[in-house]
Amino acid sequence: MNDKDKKVRENRLRRKAARQGLTLTKSRLRDPDAVLYGTYMLIEASDHTVAFTSWDLGGGYGLTLDEIEDYLSDQ
Repeated sequence: MNDKDKKVRENRLRRKAARQGLTLTKSRLRDPDAVLYGTYMLIEASDHTVAFTSWDLGGGYGLTLDEIEDYLSDQ
């Protein structure tokens, strides 16, 4: 998947999350060697609490777009 396709998919998932009252956020890390670089989490739009994330990596973020898509499809 090239960068353009990934961005299109990311935007589609952002819209899907918004329809469910969630906000898709991406890690702001800029170091490609960082463990959480390029990963995501979902936040409750109403109260800004974490709705879905990977705590295995020490908190926040840690999810792939595939994991986000699966979560949003199951809701």
